[in-house]
Amino acid sequence: MPATGIATLPAGLNSRLFEGIAQRDLDIIRGAATERRFLANSVITNQGNPAEHLFLLTSGRGRYFFITEDGRKTLLLWLTEGEIIGGATFLSKASTYLLSSETVKDSLVLVWSRTALRSLAARHPRLLENALLMASDYVAWYLADHIALTCHTARQRLAQVLIRLAGVIGQKVAGGIEFDATNEELASAANITSFTASRLMSEWQMNRAVVKRRGKILLRSSERLLLGMD
Repeated sequence: MPATGIATLPAGLNSRLFEGIAQRDLDIIRGAATERRFLANSVITNQGNPAEHLFLLTSGRGRYFFITEDGRKTLLLWLTEGEIIGGATFLSKASTYLLSSETVKDSLVLVWSRTALRSLAARHPRLLENALLMASDYVAWYLADHIALTCHTARQRLAQVLIRLAGVIGQKVAGGIEFDATNEELASAANITSFTASRLMSEWQMNRAVVKRRGKILLRSSERLLLGMD
């Protein structure tokens, strides 16, 4: 079970959920939350379960995933500090979580119950507006992903996954942008086989578009990933 404590809002946390909300109101919103700590690889929400809590990632990293009817785990959107999980909790009609979510690293989250959240949203309408804007961005991401799945080749999809992950969870280092992801995770995110992901990664290592080292991926050149795709 995750540890629970008094909610705190880390200095410098930049979350779109709080944009345009006065500090005095933020203090009220924060005071209605509790803080939980999740170890890496812990499940936060399960698809199909009642949406009774909203989670705000304040440190660490997470991601959405979906379990198919035949038991396959499909990785979806990676989540960084400031992102929310369980937006269905805002709805007036009791709903369920559409997706599962998990931590990738040890993480801290702020948690609001559905009752507390809906009361806060009634008193602070900007909170709900911000959540809708974030949900719109998530839908746009899934739309782009679906179009890629139906219209793009395996090579194009994997290249887009690498570029997207570099932008979301990557860190600038000497020679490029570095992030951690396994071939299996890349394959799931691009909806290709692990064999295809391994083959393409080997090709890109040969032309120095990427370098794999110490369990991490260094993206050296997005342009080289896209060579020969026109």
